[in-house]
Amino acid sequence: MADDPQRNFRSAYYEKVGFRGVEEKKSLEILLKDNPLDLEKLSTFSQRFPLPSMYRIHVWKVLLGILPPHSDSHALVGGYRKEQYQDILEALEVMRYINSSTASTHVYLRMFQLENQVLPRCSETSPPNEENEDFLSISRAMEEIVDDPVDCYWLIKCFINQFHTKFGDSIPHLPKSLEHYLSQEEPRLLNHLRSTGALAQLPYSLWFRSCFAGCLPESSLQRVWDKVISGSCKILMFVALEILLSYKIILMGINRPEGVVRFLHNIPQENTDAIVTKAIDLWHKYCGTPMHAV
Repeated sequence: MADDPQRNFRSAYYEKVGFRGVEEKKSLEILLKDNPLDLEKLSTFSQRFPLPSMYRIHVWKVLLGILPPHSDSHALVGGYRKEQYQDILEALEVMRYINSSTASTHVYLRMFQLENQVLPRCSETSPPNEENEDFLSISRAMEEIVDDPVDCYWLIKCFINQFHTKFGDSIPHLPKSLEHYLSQEEPRLLNHLRSTGALAQLPYSLWFRSCFAGCLPESSLQRVWDKVISGSCKILMFVALEILLSYKIILMGINRPEGVVRFLHNIPQENTDAIVTKAIDLWHKYCGTPMHAV
């Protein structure tokens, strides 16, 4: 089917005046009227375009299986999710794992542990291990994105479960992929990181296990999570790549690995939107623009 010149003109005009997402928003609204919802089309849309903020949480809930594809069941299922949340919360209160002063992120952690049958004994509760720290980082970020605590818990739980189920085997390979693409884009920086010993100490856990929670502000982070939730973990590697490329001059001037790690753990927050945009461009450059869920 030939391109519609009028549509192309409109799209170019919208982009020029700063309304790049106008037609994308209309397309998403059409998809959301389907009953049942087409999960593959929603995934493809989320891979190709940023989700409009007014629809983001709803699309996430559908893609993560919190809500079913049949829209007429959403209210009923939402009620069940709320009841289950309350039941778990009350059980933890009765067992004295939580009280009114427990931080909400730690409440979510105990709920998650109870549901997965890994709740430690009260007498054995110890400081969070690395896996729990990843959970808490993602929880803190999700709290900034989602207002409702019921939605927040279900999104955290299903995001983490899906991430480990879908990408558990792929995550360990992301550092090698990062090395490969950095050699394509900026070999001098790769050689510098290698020769200073910083390459092996890059904050891979922050990037690839916490999914940039605690690294990027939520306004930028949610655009990355759009891609992760809709089926791609490679976007995480391209965000890491773009961070390295964006700060290559600073990184080339640091000769100690601990200095590199310290800087990357606390990158400047003012231009992270541009970094994410460039990372998505790199992702499309090397992986193609998705025509179906990947």
